[in-house]
Amino acid sequence: MLIKTILIETRSSFSCHAITNQIEGIIENCKQSDGIACVSTMHTTTALIVNEMEERLILDLEKWLKELAPPLQGYKHDDLHLRDNIPQDEPKNAHSHMQALLLGNDVNLPFVDGRLRLGEYQDVILVELDGPRKRSVSISIH
Repeated sequence: MLIKTILIETRSSFSCHAITNQIEGIIENCKQSDGIACVSTMHTTTALIVNEMEERLILDLEKWLKELAPPLQGYKHDDLHLRDNIPQDEPKNAHSHMQALLLGNDVNLPFVDGRLRLGEYQDVILVELDGPRKRSVSISIH
């Protein structure tokens, strides 16, 4: 088993980042031709999806998530004055946590001959829901 981490610096509150090439780079360097790549975000306000990295679809995703879990809707997590031991700069970000729960935080991907088994239009995408921030994604090769 091999475990690596990739780092992504996001630049806005919502953004999508194709990480397929970085995952395949790790697979190439592991000298294992077939297996499973277990990919997991290390944050509660990001998500991982496999989908098409198409501009209008990404805009639709953002709109859909805001409809399902809109910001500032009276979430208890946003009652910062009631929470213990939080940083001074803690944002009201309950909606980001809720959106991440809708999408999920990991994907397991088979690879054959050193290449991920993805469809023609599929990418592995890190979805930033509470940026901008520095984000880490763990890749475990089995």
